Amino acid sequence: MRTQSVAQKDSPITVTPAIQPRMPWRVVEVQPLDGFRLRVRFVDGLEGEVMMTALVHSPAAGVFSRLSDPSLFAQAFVEHGAVTWPGEIDLAPDAMYAKIKTSGTWVL
Repeated sequence: MRTQSVAQKDSPITVTPAIQPRMPWRVVEVQPLDGFRLRVRFVDGLEGEVMMTALVHSPAAGVFSRLSDPSLFAQAFVEHGAVTWPGEIDLAPDAMYAKIKTSGTWVL
């Protein structure tokens, strides 16, 4: 006679391993602040500030010179883990993460 095994119900704890961020530099939240500054939070919980005053007012700012308009700067949002503005302007999240991890602030 065969014995039948009893099926066990899958549990999310035993089926799904803990999620570890592979790319901790992905931005999950951005908050524009006065003075051309940003407050950012990354997927791993690291938070810091990006200071862009010198960059947006620099003669060598290139596309970032458009962000010297406070109303455009305030439109910062997160797209695909990067801080982005209308017009396809964005910041490198990996460089931002590295600097904020060491000093809490990234000055551009």
